[in-house]
Amino acid sequence: MGAGGRTSVPPSSRKSENDTVKRVPFEKPPFSLGQIKKAIPPHCFKRSVIHSFSYVVYDLTIAFCLYYIATHYFQNLPQSLSFLAWPAYWAVQGCVLTGVWVVAHECGHHAFSDYQWLDDTVGLILHSALLVPYFSWKYSHRRHHSNTGSLEKDEVFVPKQKSSIYWYSKYLSNNPLGRILTITITLTLGWPLYLALNVSGRPYKGFACHFNPHGPIYSDRERLQIYVSDAAILAVCFGLYHLALAKGLAWVVCVYGVPLLVVNGFLVLITFLQHTHPALPHYDSSEWDWLRGALATVDRDYGILNKVFHNITDTHVAHHLFSTMPHYHAMEATKAIKPILGDYYRLDETPFYQALWREARECIYVEPDQGTERKGVFWYNNKW
Repeated sequence: MGAGGRTSVPPSSRKSENDTVKRVPFEKPPFSLGQIKKAIPPHCFKRSVIHSFSYVVYDLTIAFCLYYIATHYFQNLPQSLSFLAWPAYWAVQGCVLTGVWVVAHECGHHAFSDYQWLDDTVGLILHSALLVPYFSWKYSHRRHHSNTGSLEKDEVFVPKQKSSIYWYSKYLSNNPLGRILTITITLTLGWPLYLALNVSGRPYKGFACHFNPHGPIYSDRERLQIYVSDAAILAVCFGLYHLALAKGLAWVVCVYGVPLLVVNGFLVLITFLQHTHPALPHYDSSEWDWLRGALATVDRDYGILNKVFHNITDTHVAHHLFSTMPHYHAMEATKAIKPILGDYYRLDETPFYQALWREARECIYVEPDQGTERKGVFWYNNKW
């Protein structure tokens, strides 16, 4: 960018880019889930309460230190420095709290400990503090893992076929301003719209909402826990209301609200990029099976943020294959399964902001290849 097309790209770079977007195999793999599991050292599946809690303590300690610095020292800074300090706090605190979100995500997968009650207790507290309805998300997210890559049953970022695309999508995707608007709305409003209105989720009969215990997303045995999630969210909102009365709305927005927006933005960004890529197939019911769906995901490289986010970004393929595996063993497991997966494994090391722009441009709808007999295998396209 900014070079006017004059700078030549080395052949090795072009090859790397071509390899990145080269399609992964869509045929049934020549290996089984059991064979993949055998390649992983057994200790990778062991969950440790102490080890897991160490990440809770680590993240919350950093979050508290950032809060303390912001609320006790920023007021003493010159105004010019204060304008720099607060955005820095928002960005860093948002990243740290995204790590807290990931730990709660571990709880939802029963990857935190061997005790379901402990996982749910920790997950409920941490997610509720971030205004996430823990049990509501847990059950819909479980169905996402059960139906990944299915055009009919997947739960999140389900791509549309060309015939279902809104008329204005062509104009938004074909120009930079339209893509900027789309990305901005997605990163700021995407998460609350998904929770409240099931935007980007699978279609349901009836009003699908993560806060509605009697909505079509949940079964009868799950409804009581949806009430628990709602009550926890209301309790946090009640606490924030009284905090605003005591400290002022601006204080709550600066200390808590803006970092929460960063958390929500990263959550949407991470999920979108894990499941949206020109190289990944989606399947209809004539082709879909669980293993191929689980493999239709991509690991991404977020640089130093990989560690801040507890490697949820660059071990996502392993996570979809074995979701109860603790995140602190996922890197070792990923290295172990790469030789087995071969071309079925995809790592995209494109900087995440560049990847977001590319996917917003290239991945508009899905359709089968023309002239192919595999009409149940769908690929991203952007041609109108």
